[in-house]
Amino acid sequence: MTLLDLKGLETFYGASQALFGVDLDIREGEVVALMGRNGMGKTTTINSIIGLVRPRAGVINFGGKAIFGMRPHRIARLGLGLVPEGRRCFPNLTVMENLVATARGSEWTFAKVIDLFPRLGERRDQYARTLSGGEQQMLAVGRALMTNPRLLILDEATEGLAPVIRQDIWSAIRKLKAAGQSILVVDKTLSELLPVADRCFVLEKGATVFEGTPAGLTPELQDRYLGV
Repeated sequence: MTLLDLKGLETFYGASQALFGVDLDIREGEVVALMGRNGMGKTTTINSIIGLVRPRAGVINFGGKAIFGMRPHRIARLGLGLVPEGRRCFPNLTVMENLVATARGSEWTFAKVIDLFPRLGERRDQYARTLSGGEQQMLAVGRALMTNPRLLILDEATEGLAPVIRQDIWSAIRKLKAAGQSILVVDKTLSELLPVADRCFVLEKGATVFEGTPAGLTPELQDRYLGV
C-alpha cells in the first residue's frame, strides 16, 4: 500500500521557485532515501510535505488522504513524525520531558525509546541543551517516535556527528526498518544510506531525476547527481 504519494510538486519562496515538479512515493514499511546535492530541494520537499511551506501546485496524499495545503499540526496528527535538520530539541526541558511532551498513542513509550537509545536513559534528567550533538540527535529521533508516526522523516540524519554516534543512529534506523517502520531519510553518507534504503529518489534543481533501487544508482549516476 502506498503511504505517501507526491506528484508534480511545485513550491516557491516568494517569487523564487524552489521545486519544479517533484515526484515521490513511499510504501508501507519501506525505507526511502531522498538524495541530491546541497540546495537541490530536499528540505523544501520535506517542508512541503509537512506543511511548513505551502506548495503552489501538485498532489500530496498521505494514507489515501489529500494533505496538500493542510496546516502542519493537522498533518502531524495524521501520523508524520519529523526529525528536522539541526535537531531543535527543547533546550530547557530534560530528556524525559522532551520525550513525554510529544507522547501520543501507545506503541512508543519512554522505556521503548530508552531501549533503542540506552544513552538517553543515562541522561534522562539532563537538560537537552547540555547534551552533545549526537545525544540531541538521538533525542530528536526519540521525540518523533513518541508521536507514534506512520511515517518517520529524518532530514540530514547524521550530519556533523562523530563516527561512533553515526553508527548508533544507523543501527537504530536498521532496527526501525526491521520492525516495519516507514521511513523517509536524507543523508549524505552513501555507504550507510544505500544499504538500508529500499528505493532512492534523486533531486536535481528542484525536480526528480532518478527513481529506483540502490543497485540502479550506478557510480556514473552518483557522480552526475551526487558528486561534489
